[in-house]
Amino acid sequence: MATACPPLSLPSTSLLRGGRSARAGPRRRQQLSAVRCSAVGEAVAEEASVGTAEEPLLVSAIRGKKVDRPPVWLMRQAGRYMKSYQSLCERYPKFRERSENVDLVVEISLQPWKVFKPDGVILFSDILTPLPGMNIPFDIVKGKGPVIYDPLRTAAAVNEVREFVPGEWVPYVGQALNLLRQEVKNEAAVLGFVGAPFTLASYCVEGGSSKNFTMIKKLAFSEPEILHNLLQKFTTSMVNYIKYQADNGAQAVQIFDSWATELSPADFEEFSLPYLKQIVDSVKKTHPDLPLILYASGSGGLLERLPLTGVDVVSLDWTVDMAEGRKRLGSNVAVQGNVDPGVLFGSKDFITRRIYDTVQKAGNVGHVLNLGHGIKVGTPEENVAHFFEVAKGIRY
Repeated sequence: MATACPPLSLPSTSLLRGGRSARAGPRRRQQLSAVRCSAVGEAVAEEASVGTAEEPLLVSAIRGKKVDRPPVWLMRQAGRYMKSYQSLCERYPKFRERSENVDLVVEISLQPWKVFKPDGVILFSDILTPLPGMNIPFDIVKGKGPVIYDPLRTAAAVNEVREFVPGEWVPYVGQALNLLRQEVKNEAAVLGFVGAPFTLASYCVEGGSSKNFTMIKKLAFSEPEILHNLLQKFTTSMVNYIKYQADNGAQAVQIFDSWATELSPADFEEFSLPYLKQIVDSVKKTHPDLPLILYASGSGGLLERLPLTGVDVVSLDWTVDMAEGRKRLGSNVAVQGNVDPGVLFGSKDFITRRIYDTVQKAGNVGHVLNLGHGIKVGTPEENVAHFFEVAKGIRY
């Protein structure tokens, strides 16, 4: 049973209701207190509908339909912070061993689903997974991250890059997505993801992660035709990959352009925006109802440009105030985010207040509650449980 505790004080305004702020009444204070005090793992009373037989809650919210509460999932939700994942890593120490095996991909993807019941179940994979199928050898080295053995810095090297055919190179991805759909049904949306062309090119030109992005900027500003050739190859391949994921069960796909925000606005418009728009346009021709989410960390300086890609959802990090972000993005795009991952190291009362602040500022239409970046290693699992309990107890 939940432990009794005093009511949690609320801000002067509660959640938006019908587009207006309303003071928190006794029922809201009582509900929030009950959520705050519920034991870890205990189901929240009066659970909101988690979707219908036809459509998960997350998809409905993205489409702008009226929902009881914001759907919620976390980036980097599978793995890293969970003890069950750490135990599995001891048996299978190599990342690619875990991410390229159907049974392990499904098991890891479902670990948070079985414990927290998020509204989105994201495929356990990596944005670099397609690279071998494009004739780009890579590995993920513990303590170092991605390593591209032969960085792509010349026209000759880029000419050797092949178009990615997912069914030939990553059949385990399609099989895993199908199994995930069977497991979660429509109680949650199964999410796929891909890397954006500029971000993938950054890894491949730099040879791995980078702090300064010297090599790709050197290529962009001295031999831009070589980079554009590479970006086009990634664009064509990611269109193939998104469609493949959708055909095998993904109900929404997130595009990660993590490094695009290293570009100035003018350079973003040359080296990222056209390729993102091309991806969206191509996917929508054959999969018009597939929701596409765009995430670019540190995107405050580019925010007005992100909806120009045509995506359905823009995911905000915590450096942008949610209310200001919604105003800058405009009314034609849904929003995801944007709680600071560090908040999950705070007290449960603190976590609760931050969740309510984010949801209130986002409003009651077209919001997917999430962190502003991936969940951090060492995050207490009981705080993650509390995050989901509070989020799923919210009512608009």
